[in-house]
Amino acid sequence: MSDRGQNKTGPLRDDELKRELRGQLPSGHETRAREERALEPSGEDQPAVDPMPVPPRPGSTPPGVTPREVELRGELARHLSRRAYPLHRDELVRTLRDHHAPDRLVDLAARLPDDRPYASAQDIARGLADG
Repeated sequence: MSDRGQNKTGPLRDDELKRELRGQLPSGHETRAREERALEPSGEDQPAVDPMPVPPRPGSTPPGVTPREVELRGELARHLSRRAYPLHRDELVRTLRDHHAPDRLVDLAARLPDDRPYASAQDIARGLADG
């Protein structure tokens, strides 16, 4: 990686570079035994560079969404297609049964109020999580 020009790399070289960094990124420290392969430190007039500026958050949920909503949304997405929306409660229950959804999910959907259409899996998950 001593070439610092403007040349672009192809997918094979990208994969090779990923393999080279595979141990370093999760560990958060240098894993190279040979000094010439180590990442160079920042210059005196440059800010310190973190190889992984934002650590991954396993099991995290997006802001404003509960973990239960994420779980329900995933289950719904496995059993509903994008063409299915918007759905009312009865259509949702029928579609879930047609796609062999678990009884627990069908029972939850049957408890939803039928006074409004549901525009997405997230919308349904929010209703199920609230109920």
